[in-house]
Amino acid sequence: QVQLVESGGGSVQAGGSLTLSCAVSGYTSSRYSMAWFRQAPGSEREGVASLDWYGGSFSADSVKGRFTISKDVAKNILYLQMNSLKPEDTAMYYCASTEFLGGHPLVRATYKNWGQGTQVTVSS
Repeated sequence: QVQLVESGGGSVQAGGSLTLSCAVSGYTSSRYSMAWFRQAPGSEREGVASLDWYGGSFSADSVKGRFTISKDVAKNILYLQMNSLKPEDTAMYYCASTEFLGGHPLVRATYKNWGQGTQVTVSS
């Protein structure tokens, strides 16, 4: 059974940085793709950044140049380094995974497994 556990959220002032982590367990191979999503109150869950098992990545326009997705393969941990944070980045952040990337990498329906989320709050 695949499990994803996020950590690293918190409160920060605008312009600050945070690094989110997602610990992955349950996969028997490294051939799975992952992504970070976020959901603000009253909004749809949106894709932030993705990382395919072969190394390809996508980022939402709203975070390009500020957020970086990466993975420690040996530790099975996915990261999201977030710099120059803005109040509009405030949301619950979720990591997601799938073995079969059959859709767009930043679309919610593409992913099978989800973590419980970690809250990020950016104050102005």
